[in-house]
Amino acid sequence: MYTQHPQDWIVEQAALQLAVVVPVLNERDNVEPLLNRLALVLAGIEWEIIFVDDGSTDGTIAEIESIAATDRRIRLIRRIGRRGLSSAVMEGFLSSIAPVVAVIDGDMQHDETILPSLYSAIANDNAELAVGSRYTLGGSLGDWSEDRARISKFATRLASPIMKTPLTDPMSGFFAIRRSVAIEAAPQLSTVGYKLLLDLVASTSRTLSVAEIPYRFRSRTAGESKLDGAVAIEYVELLLDKMFGRFIPAKLIMFGSIGMVGTIVHLSLLGLMINVLSAPFHWSQSLATFGAMTFNYALNNELTYRDRKLTGLRWFGGLISFSAACGLGAIANVGLGSVLYAESWSWWAAGIAGAAIGSVWNYVATSWLTWRKR
Repeated sequence: MYTQHPQDWIVEQAALQLAVVVPVLNERDNVEPLLNRLALVLAGIEWEIIFVDDGSTDGTIAEIESIAATDRRIRLIRRIGRRGLSSAVMEGFLSSIAPVVAVIDGDMQHDETILPSLYSAIANDNAELAVGSRYTLGGSLGDWSEDRARISKFATRLASPIMKTPLTDPMSGFFAIRRSVAIEAAPQLSTVGYKLLLDLVASTSRTLSVAEIPYRFRSRTAGESKLDGAVAIEYVELLLDKMFGRFIPAKLIMFGSIGMVGTIVHLSLLGLMINVLSAPFHWSQSLATFGAMTFNYALNNELTYRDRKLTGLRWFGGLISFSAACGLGAIANVGLGSVLYAESWSWWAAGIAGAAIGSVWNYVATSWLTWRKR
């Protein structure tokens, strides 16, 4: 039995002051250069660096482990079956006991030389949040194209209504925050997509004291960008969640919106079959229903449930389960509408009530049956 007093094996070291979280996915060639730069600019601060990897396949993990084997300040969190920049960063924040936590991308596009200023703003100047901003005086988007800059500024304006703490650059992925504040906000976070900073300032119950440090966004020199069309969808989902999530799930809003577009598809196919091809109504209605249902399934698979996207043979299995669930939803829709109409409800009110119940059923049933998390 171990009887030695615990304090006999404790080695006193300087207290940890800063944890820098680096989310990575296939960034092998950037790991060592980034570490060299961070070690240089963080001289004089007691730091640790936490890489959070979402399933790299290019040797990133081996590169980090090789360096971490001789430097205990470097840690690695390997996430299996989980993806998403915001959730990765938050997992890194919560894994540290440092009083100040920061995030910097693993692609070398953020200017690491301002990290000491971000840290100092919190540790010495009593800020709760310090943001590397491209839009405050002295900041720059670098060599971004006009179209990309315009989209970024538009997204920033869209975020204004949900921010409890005003920021010039809520889309920034480069910031530091008191760990206690991050923990305070954690239960309310959506952790959807890439914009954790926006999620944080939309989730805190109060206005935070903020420092904004200008920096120039750099061009990527190695690796490939992870930005694609899904980023815009995830951003919209985050906005919907923060605006309406207390009352209606963001995915239900997206599901219902696609359903409304599907109604247009249904009517278009029905009109084509009857008016152009002169097909009988029952055949036209059946084919239009199947076409609209397939359209709804495909679009929901790509957008609403892109985090659980079905591919290959599973795509066809998903279509079958989706059609079966929506078939029951149609029965509920017609049944409830008929009952309410018989109870002297107006035809339009009975129709809306039936459609609403059918839509909720379809959302709940397909979430569980077709896109259940595995």
